[in-house]
Amino acid sequence: MHHNSPSRSDFSTPSRWRRFACMMYEGVLLFGVVFLAGYLFDTLTQSRNALMLRHGRQAILFIAIGVYFIMCWRKRGQTLPMKTWNIRLVDRNGASPPAGRLVLRYVLLWPIPLLAALLVLAASRATGYSSTDLFIVFTPFTLFIWTWIDRDGQFLHDRILGTRLIDVQKP
Repeated sequence: MHHNSPSRSDFSTPSRWRRFACMMYEGVLLFGVVFLAGYLFDTLTQSRNALMLRHGRQAILFIAIGVYFIMCWRKRGQTLPMKTWNIRLVDRNGASPPAGRLVLRYVLLWPIPLLAALLVLAASRATGYSSTDLFIVFTPFTLFIWTWIDRDGQFLHDRILGTRLIDVQKP
């Protein structure tokens, strides 16, 4: 256990509102990550529009976002928004999770929002109203559904991997 790690008795889960606010702040920072990765991809491939090399661009953005999160989580268990909102990612013992678990955490947080996005697409096609596609902006927040079921209010991917978000506010 790291000397900065909280003891097991100090594990309290940040409120959903704080995690939501952190997620919103994260989205603002991710705009920069996505912009930079997309700009580099387009410059290096000489892409002239968003549909050119679309699948390659999506793969690069997935990797760039993953590198951002994994590097931040690996260093101190926090991204800048997590630090701002006093939230830290730890394993069951309060230590920083190993790199392999961080990669799995990143990969496992995608299925629920992607399934929700698929449902938005199906609703759009079923209704014939393309404006229904706008609901895709809410799909990342479907991660919170499990927090109402989980006994500790943790996300499903954290429950599966033995990681958790903890409150690190100073009293």
